[in-house]
Amino acid sequence: MVEKGNFRDTQVAFAAHIRDPANIDAPEGIEDRRMAIYRELFFNNLYNLLGTFFPVIREICTDEQWRHAIREFMKVHRAKTPYFLELPEEFLAFLQDEYRTLDDQFPFLTELAHYEYAELALRVSEDENDSQGVNPNGDMLAGVPVKSVLTWVFAYQYPVHRISKDYLPTKPTEQPSFLAIYRRGDDKVRFLELNPVTAALLDAVENNQAALDGMALLKELAITINYPDADALLKHGVDALEEMRQLEILTGTRTAG
Repeated sequence: MVEKGNFRDTQVAFAAHIRDPANIDAPEGIEDRRMAIYRELFFNNLYNLLGTFFPVIREICTDEQWRHAIREFMKVHRAKTPYFLELPEEFLAFLQDEYRTLDDQFPFLTELAHYEYAELALRVSEDENDSQGVNPNGDMLAGVPVKSVLTWVFAYQYPVHRISKDYLPTKPTEQPSFLAIYRRGDDKVRFLELNPVTAALLDAVENNQAALDGMALLKELAITINYPDADALLKHGVDALEEMRQLEILTGTRTAG
């Protein structure tokens, strides 16, 4: 029986043993049969929960690799939040900063983890688009294109959206993979692979502090990236803006300032 005065010490010892049972003894006075229940409960919860949050990483890892990663996460990482929905961010930080065991076999691991985390984070994001003053059917050239706050754009050195058990790249691609990860009105999360020009256009839309209309944005972009055929860029840009509006990457237009 644990004395009340030692309860805090017992809690600390209990948690330390749960995290690393192979190297840290259980608190005195607690039956091992009962400790075993907690050891398995905590480990299996993380094992299954993180496997659900990071399904592709779980798929490409052997059971031994995954078990080792979860055990090391429990042993070395000190989480700053108790909330389950924030646990993926903690695991991402662990993979980025504390766990390099799988880097040789999976050099893309941290980028893949970031991509899978971003999908989940966007799914549960509480951000909302401000529809005031936005015309969902506005002219993309005459108006100011508006990017959805539920669209996040990232550049990856590996094609993380294609990685699977059957495709495990060993080297970065020559061109980064630009991905727009977005959430539609039906709350479904999707992604669109962007080419470098479309990625630059979407970045210009997001950072359009001068409130330029679509036509002016495209003309400025042609100069910025030294595009050889401004007319071709204009046609490509109009098509890209319309496609992104249909996908809800863009929410419409505002009146040009």
